Amino acid sequence: MSTAAELDLVEAARADYPAIEKGMNTDKKPGYKGEGDLGHAVSSTTDSLRGPNGEVYPTDEELETLRRVHGKVSWLIYSIGIVEMVERFAYYGTTAVFVNFISYPLPEGSTTGAAGTDGQAGALGMGQQVSTAVTLFNSFWSYFMPLVGGYLADTYWGRFLTIQYAIVIATVGHIIIIVASVPSVIQNAGGSLGCFIVGLLFFGTGVGWFKANISPLIAEQYEMTQPRMTVETLKSGERVIVDPVMTISRVYMRYYFLVNVGALVGQISMVYAEKYVGFWLSFLLPTILFLLCPIIMVLCRNKYAKRPPTGSVLGKSFRLVIYGIKRNGFRSMSKKHFWEQIRPSQVHDKPSWMTFDDAWVDEVRRGFMACSVFLWFPIFWLAYGQMSNNLINQAATMRLNGLPNDIITNLNPFSLLILIPICDKFLYPAIARAGLRFTPIKKIALGFASATLSMAVAAIIQHFIYQRAPCGNYASDRDCIEENGVPYMSVWIQNALLHPHRAVRGPRLHHGPRVRVHQGAAQHAWPRHRCLLVRPRHLVGPRPGLCRPRHRSPARLALHNDCLHQRRRWPRLLARVPEARRGGGCA
Repeated sequence: MSTAAELDLVEAARADYPAIEKGMNTDKKPGYKGEGDLGHAVSSTTDSLRGPNGEVYPTDEELETLRRVHGKVSWLIYSIGIVEMVERFAYYGTTAVFVNFISYPLPEGSTTGAAGTDGQAGALGMGQQVSTAVTLFNSFWSYFMPLVGGYLADTYWGRFLTIQYAIVIATVGHIIIIVASVPSVIQNAGGSLGCFIVGLLFFGTGVGWFKANISPLIAEQYEMTQPRMTVETLKSGERVIVDPVMTISRVYMRYYFLVNVGALVGQISMVYAEKYVGFWLSFLLPTILFLLCPIIMVLCRNKYAKRPPTGSVLGKSFRLVIYGIKRNGFRSMSKKHFWEQIRPSQVHDKPSWMTFDDAWVDEVRRGFMACSVFLWFPIFWLAYGQMSNNLINQAATMRLNGLPNDIITNLNPFSLLILIPICDKFLYPAIARAGLRFTPIKKIALGFASATLSMAVAAIIQHFIYQRAPCGNYASDRDCIEENGVPYMSVWIQNALLHPHRAVRGPRLHHGPRVRVHQGAAQHAWPRHRCLLVRPRHLVGPRPGLCRPRHRSPARLALHNDCLHQRRRWPRLLARVPEARRGGGCA
């Protein structure tokens, strides 16, 4: 079956299927019966079919006429959400202080990096370029490792065991990072940085393996218990269809709400720990909380639904595509004949690895076409990633009035916590009731536009910093700042201008890639290929990490804004995504 709110992505690519959203006017019921609905319906339009536990499956007529609702959610699913919330607290709480730890030197008289109310927290003093390079490497490594973690889960260990190994590896990374920040080590900047980078390798490996498997594990818990639509009668006497798609959509909304709670608390609390106590505490507290993850997973290990590993399709899928490119050329990949001509039934001289049937080729076609939704997200992450490095350095050149310089850019989860419930409960249902089709494509396009605008605003802020700073174009020079001070510009200007744009893009482009695109692409794949699609969503994150600007002047970031205008091609790209087929988990 399909997972979570990916249904919206299907609707965006399919012109004749109206949205099924909460709050939608039910006078006009959706009449489309795609492959997924046909798989849930009884062949007869009048006779009901009962399952092994007495559940009633909908007929064709009931699919056309009955209202669809979400079902009950097991507490086991929320336990996984709590595990992810704790992991995100540990991840974002730890990474929130990386820039200051590397960029700025130890404050005078401090052995821990703490600077007090009016000082600038720091440790290694290696400058903005080194800190940007290291943080971008961490981003690359953390988002590359899901490819490895997904492959290991598919082929050898299964999802649950891979998550356990990931927790162990990430814990080792956390401990090494703590060692790099203790006062006796932090005095030697070179040795501390070396220890820190070793810790990042373990840390990123654990994070990547964890992220590749925790989200699909949630969907599996519901899919294994209720894999298809059923008909139930409410207390009011109304007969409704309990739709697994809507249920998992609600699950993932709440799941990512918990994720952002963990991220928000971790980011805000750790920057204050860094400023007033030291970096060792900023790294120690997330590690302690992270230890809740293995405890919860072990306590619930016998209750979770676990699919055994059945082998990865990644290598064989790429072999098939390369074989097709050699025969038909790269440009014809989007054409139907490209895939028809590489079906085993059409190949006379089969390679030894072509041991599958024609249906398997159709699955690969669906998978690769669905992956096209990821192509434009590296451009978005190019802009989004500035919040984790260059904008933190920009804040250090403004009037802080006792605030940590890295707190403003860490308020992004706060906007999500506010806007996700508003959009889910009020805004989008109201738009649906009004009969307007505010499709996910339009939401994503709006998010791309707001990302462009936010980077332009960042450049304007930097322009005024240069104009008003006593140090002029050397506004980021720490020696000059200590001697002459910073411009009379509050750091809250950065929040007041950037925060609304982060808020606009938040529900669709920070939360959205995970709920709408990540799960949406997974729905387009057939069962054996779902993990093939989950991993590219993580892979697009590190790509811009290799090309993000490392200029000392954040104003130059505006030069990279034009690439975001490529969003105009997005709707045409998604229009080629085939209709979804609902199935089980990945193999």
